Amino acid sequence: MKINSLISSKYQEEKNVVLDKDFKPSDNFYSSDKIFRHHLKNSLSKEGLGYLHPKLEKLGKEAAGRMNELSLLADKNFPQLIKRNSLGETINEIHFHPAYTELQTIAVDSEMFRVKWEPQLRKKFDGERHRLGFSAGYLYAMSECGQYCPHCMTDGVARLIDLYCAEKDKKHLLPHIYTNNADDFFSGAMFLTEKRGGSDVGANIANASNKENNTYCLNGEKWFCSNANADIIFALARTDEDTQGTKGLSIFLIEKYFQDGKRNPIDIIRLKDKLGVRSMASAECMLTDTIGKLVGKEFEGFKVMTEMINLSRLYNSIAALSASRRALIEAYQFVCHRKTFGKLAIDHALVRTKLSELGSLHIANFYLVWRTIKALDSADAGNEREKQLFRFINPMTKKWSAETGVYITRESMELMGGLGYIEDTVMPKLMRDIMVLPIWEGSGNIIILDMLRAMFKSKGFEILCEEIKNSAGKSPEFGSWMKKELAILENYSSTLKKLSQDEMEATAQLFFEKLTSLFQVSLLIEATDQESKAWIAPALNFLRRRYESSAMEKVQPLSLNEVKSLIAWEY
Repeated sequence: MKINSLISSKYQEEKNVVLDKDFKPSDNFYSSDKIFRHHLKNSLSKEGLGYLHPKLEKLGKEAAGRMNELSLLADKNFPQLIKRNSLGETINEIHFHPAYTELQTIAVDSEMFRVKWEPQLRKKFDGERHRLGFSAGYLYAMSECGQYCPHCMTDGVARLIDLYCAEKDKKHLLPHIYTNNADDFFSGAMFLTEKRGGSDVGANIANASNKENNTYCLNGEKWFCSNANADIIFALARTDEDTQGTKGLSIFLIEKYFQDGKRNPIDIIRLKDKLGVRSMASAECMLTDTIGKLVGKEFEGFKVMTEMINLSRLYNSIAALSASRRALIEAYQFVCHRKTFGKLAIDHALVRTKLSELGSLHIANFYLVWRTIKALDSADAGNEREKQLFRFINPMTKKWSAETGVYITRESMELMGGLGYIEDTVMPKLMRDIMVLPIWEGSGNIIILDMLRAMFKSKGFEILCEEIKNSAGKSPEFGSWMKKELAILENYSSTLKKLSQDEMEATAQLFFEKLTSLFQVSLLIEATDQESKAWIAPALNFLRRRYESSAMEKVQPLSLNEVKSLIAWEY
């Protein structure tokens, strides 16, 4: 009995080897995130934050708890296409796991759509409604990136309806988007790409023939239809096959059901077997005499669709920010309690140095993403300067947040060792989900081309340079360096414009990377106050070293308290 007692005692000690006995992860992603809460306090109106705060408290708790379980369930039990019923009739039904439906209910309850589109709330919070909606989205996507794509499409659909549709359609459809009743909710989709072109939308060949008035019959295959089960769809098609390129495209509003309850014919060929974001349904769809309404003017379809694409890029940026923050926090919580080589993992200099890098990258992305959202809020409120800036920094933000988000997530997984690679944790799902973000809404090369166009056709670059100069003037420590580096970039921008197209494209990536990093430095300077300097100061030092890195140098690792201040997470 004495030997068995010793063995039992030793076994109990070994049970706590992986994580110490005090480990307890955050139970609320909102109240734990000091960076996020500080930013909302400083960027939202008192009324806006007051309205949203209790909803964010609730959502933050659900994202750390129930949502996390639902998301893992929906990821393991992805949608199924029911092509035919027992009688052999083609029904094209997509069945979802109940967890997916519960996740959608949480999204509706969060008011991420309602605060933007319900008429009274929209009027009350004009000028900050995008920041309010994305605040809920930021927390939501920390647990569920898959369904955040359909929510992106839904918000984009609402934007197009609001800007371009007839009053009758607005009154019929928008209440189903800003509803607070999940049973009454309509989700949206964008059927854009085709096999022939992919990102080269001008190569699309789906056609539309006039049936009566503004009603058309659409025919052709759409190759990548995210949220294929949507109630409201916007699709591009040609009304004149002789007009080539994007200039020949028109855009059409497609409703899943007609007013008599019959289904609008869309044949779902198959669901995409995706690496990540498995919870939501992407499909290949055949439009076969599908009924759609012409929206906007004929041949201006791509121009209209651009409004949705630009909003989608912001959603892409928020998803990258959220997923990488979640990955970083999972790793941070783990190393704070993981015992290795006789001490906690976070007490090792290499671990602290890696956390310092990842935390700094997150902070730089955080302020870049929210600055871009603010620009959209201001642009929608009629600020032309902010509209020009948004046109330039939106693709910049999308590209940088996605690429660095993937890096942060991968490195966070490695910090957790083998456990981070096991499907019992959330890390593999985060890694799979975030991998799509550098591809969606314009892959990296497409974004470079778009930034070049924006640089030559808008004043965004000049406005961005002005913002950097203004920030430099506020920083005794970084000001001289920023002005010197900006002058180099401004001078090189003139050279860039004189290069051949091939040389320009090949050179642009490094130029824009440098510009993005310098803009991030300026944003951190603007965001610095007595509270935020705890996490901003180390991030600024990291960004400067990274910008200038070209030789070996001695690195002084941050202390344990400095790392904790940088991560700024309470649990």
